[in-house]
Amino acid sequence: MNGTAGILAAVTFHNPSSIVGWIIVGLIAGWAASHVMGDGGFGVIGDVIVGLIGAVIGGVIIGFIWAGTTGFIGSIVVAFIGACVLIWLIRMLSGGRAAARV
Repeated sequence: MNGTAGILAAVTFHNPSSIVGWIIVGLIAGWAASHVMGDGGFGVIGDVIVGLIGAVIGGVIIGFIWAGTTGFIGSIVVAFIGACVLIWLIRMLSGGRAAARV
């Protein structure tokens, strides 16, 4: 899959049916990723933001190896993967500070 197709797959990869669905996916994925990656969460709003940005990052990453939709649970898993990548990037760019905040 080329770059453009991967980005298009990221946009269509998740299908929570409403903005409320996206917020729920973001909250769950951001909260889980921030706790799995250590140092606790970023607060409710921060966790949602990390989860939503993580959904896009995860969609791009997974879009290169998977063509199709995953449903609600799959969207959470993909967003979780992307949120973990985002937290890792934040920590790398912040000079390894333990409590980088979004």
